[in-house]
Amino acid sequence: MPTIAVDAMGGDQAPREIVRGVARASLETDIDCVLVGDERRIGEELSAVAHDRRQIDVIHSPQFVAMDEAPREGLDAKPNASVAVAARAVADGRADALVSAGNTGALILASARTFPLLPAVRRAALASVFPRKTQYPGQDRLALILDVGATVTAGAEELVQFAVMGSTYAKRISKVSAPRVGLLNMGAERFKGGEVLAQAYERLDRIDELNFVGNVEGNDLAKGRADVIVCEGLLGNVVLKLVEGVAEVALDVASYARGRKLLWRLALSMLGPGLRRLKSLTDYAKYGGAPLLGFDRLVLKAHGRSSARAVENAVKVAANAVRDRVPQEIAAGLAGAP
Repeated sequence: MPTIAVDAMGGDQAPREIVRGVARASLETDIDCVLVGDERRIGEELSAVAHDRRQIDVIHSPQFVAMDEAPREGLDAKPNASVAVAARAVADGRADALVSAGNTGALILASARTFPLLPAVRRAALASVFPRKTQYPGQDRLALILDVGATVTAGAEELVQFAVMGSTYAKRISKVSAPRVGLLNMGAERFKGGEVLAQAYERLDRIDELNFVGNVEGNDLAKGRADVIVCEGLLGNVVLKLVEGVAEVALDVASYARGRKLLWRLALSMLGPGLRRLKSLTDYAKYGGAPLLGFDRLVLKAHGRSSARAVENAVKVAANAVRDRVPQEIAAGLAGAP
């Protein structure tokens, strides 16, 4: 059974919700966890909730990088920050994967400083899932998009590697035998989007092992045309925040309407099942976290607002990815790609 190192000090509600999430995992799974952070505060939180002490270790780390802190400056000033110590615990073999709900930039930088990239990988990519419609029976209701923040811009070669990594992850975690891979672009034609995207299209189209469906546009994201969406980090991050924002606005409007006119309440009663499904689909707590792909160790970024339930699910996703040998499978996929 994998052991997961968890950054106890990372996140808007750390360490309380982080510790409680690990406590829940200790009672409901046989996954071992190593909590990294202020030992006194972790002990106080553990003493307040039920947990299986046999499955939880603690590594003391009195420092942490705040959510609004500049990642490089924070890690340089605090070499023993919890996220860095947790990464070193994985590198030293004390744990098999790293989970953090903390500062995204600090997690990426700490991982880059600690873990080697897989052979031939030029850049790591942060992937995330988002809800969409499905087009065929058995299709996962969640699509995977990468990169969503580990890079700002990317060349054609990096985009091709993102595609292979995302496809491999979807195969192992979503159990999709041949994930449809789409390149996010401004048009369906293979020459659209400039030289980099045109080159990426040509290279992706030549990989027989990849189920490449061509360019996908913004209005395709909510449809089931592609299971894996490939783009550079700046664009992916904007898309992800837009999806989250639209869902929050829809639910906020529904909540406001409930207290207004009777006609609105009647209309909402008819829309109720759809709104509940929207809320369920966009509930990040269910999905655990976003994998940082490309390193030789598994790294999972949980949402900054993660509750105990979200942290527990992130631990489960990380353990599944370790058991399914995701980094090794990605290395094999990249080795077989032209």
